[in-house]
Amino acid sequence: MLIATRSGKINISKEKDTKLIAERLCKHINLGDFILLTGNLGVGKTTFIKYIINSLQRINRQKLSEVPSPTFNIINEYQIKKILIKHLDLYRIKNEKELNNLGIQENIKKQITLVEWPEIVKKLNIKNSIRLIFEYNKNYTERYLTIISKKKKIINEFK
Repeated sequence: MLIATRSGKINISKEKDTKLIAERLCKHINLGDFILLTGNLGVGKTTFIKYIINSLQRINRQKLSEVPSPTFNIINEYQIKKILIKHLDLYRIKNEKELNNLGIQENIKKQITLVEWPEIVKKLNIKNSIRLIFEYNKNYTERYLTIISKKKKIINEFK
């Protein structure tokens, strides 16, 4: 049974707040972590991932990459010194067989995996997951982020 600690909703309506939260979260991401991002189209998942990747690049004194959505490629990879980051967009994946062909669980401890549209991944046995839930308010005028993780340091960071 998954026991997770839930943070309150964090308002990320302003892009600068989205960037700040992503940069703060970077401090707690380790090799082997699976970051699962759920939410409607256009709610900010890819933008959040861009800020995570760019923050890690900045920390490691590397040139910042453009971080496009891998909707059509399904997987984009970024090498930041010894850190491999896999950015997946599973929106078009229809079944478990297609998912298995992607090799998501290969070398999992040697990479950071960022997954948009992770609903199909629920069938995988992922231990080090951080779930990020993006949502709009009723009028679609504000965006919020909820973080669910077993890592208490992450939750405490955003209280």
